[in-house]
Amino acid sequence: MFQPPRPPTVFLLSQGDEVITGQTVDTNAATLSEWLTELGFLVTRRVTVGDVMHDIVAAIAEGLNSADVLICTGGLGPTADDLTAEALGTVLGVPLVLHEPSLEHIQAIFTLIGRRMSDANRKQAMLPQGATPLQNNFGTAPGFSVESPRQGQAPAVGYFLPGVPREMKGMWAEHLKPDLIRRFSLSPGRLITFRCMGAPESQLEEIMRPFQGIDGVTVGFRAMSPEVQVKLRVRPDVTDERLIPLIAQVQAAIGKAVFGVDTGALEDVIVAALIERGETLATAESCTGGRLSAAITSVAGASAAFMEGACVYANEAKMRTCDVDAGALAQYGAVSEIVARQLAEGIRERAGTTYGLSTTGVAGPGGGTPEKPVGTVHVALATPQGTFHRQLRLGGDRDRITRYAAASALDLLRRHLQGVLHGDNL
Repeated sequence: MFQPPRPPTVFLLSQGDEVITGQTVDTNAATLSEWLTELGFLVTRRVTVGDVMHDIVAAIAEGLNSADVLICTGGLGPTADDLTAEALGTVLGVPLVLHEPSLEHIQAIFTLIGRRMSDANRKQAMLPQGATPLQNNFGTAPGFSVESPRQGQAPAVGYFLPGVPREMKGMWAEHLKPDLIRRFSLSPGRLITFRCMGAPESQLEEIMRPFQGIDGVTVGFRAMSPEVQVKLRVRPDVTDERLIPLIAQVQAAIGKAVFGVDTGALEDVIVAALIERGETLATAESCTGGRLSAAITSVAGASAAFMEGACVYANEAKMRTCDVDAGALAQYGAVSEIVARQLAEGIRERAGTTYGLSTTGVAGPGGGTPEKPVGTVHVALATPQGTFHRQLRLGGDRDRITRYAAASALDLLRRHLQGVLHGDNL
């Protein structure tokens, strides 16, 4: 029976007391696992160790002996507990030597920010003899790579990167990704990502079943709460003649829940659409307390479309800022369809924008009633064509409820902008 060639294997090593004790969440391993898998590697182990020399030495040795690639993050700083370079030197049986260009790079960074370089930072330019330096254009600590012989196999390659996620990601793009593709002659194929809102992962899995057996295409899912991504991993031999109709078929099958294909986040899609249409937005938030405006303004260039956001928590603020009717508040309460509509219409009128978007609800853990339990949320969108409303019943704690409420409000606007919002057809 034909056996396909084994993909190259990767051993991921994260280190640091702050990581192993949970004070810092290790996002590096998850990010690298995803990127490596997309390139066609097989991540076989993810190991975390603290700032203990013999533990780091043992983990590095295991990684270089058991996998084709070792990627280690952390332990390249200037302090006494940063032990990666020394540990690697122990594994390889080589001393640490000063790499003058790295030292000059570190000194230049301190000069640029107007600070004196500490003598401790000199340690960061001490690299294992024979290692290939990897310049860090995102921080002071240089990375480095080594080749380690293995009996009866091709040498393993080890990459050693800073633990700061921003620095790790920058060095991945500049150094690791191109070097890995070159070393392993990879043809990574393509990854098509359908970004979805308003459809649970179980429903999307059912929708995608007819696509599961297509030759050269693997279907995967990633739940990002509240977004769900549907991923098509496509082999390099799948032609555009096959792929383009397939993308259209998947998008049609998922339907209005798809807010983008290979796009940015929901707020990126919304800001881009508003700018393209020459339209503007203002928000009035009660239960979400600013999450809507924070999401929109996290997008570079949002000032071209976003005019203002009001956090109208108290009833007095709702009346004063958005002209919500006191009688409506008294009769229906702040958490109601009529108040959500008046908030959206009032902020739109006040700001003179194309759209007004509002949220009001019971975020908990207290404040719920049998008629309006915790998780009851109303969102509304005021448009030139009229006002649209949606009522939600959300579960979870306060953070989850407000996060989902803000995302649902944004999705209401997205559906209008993409022409899939018609009356109650949400």
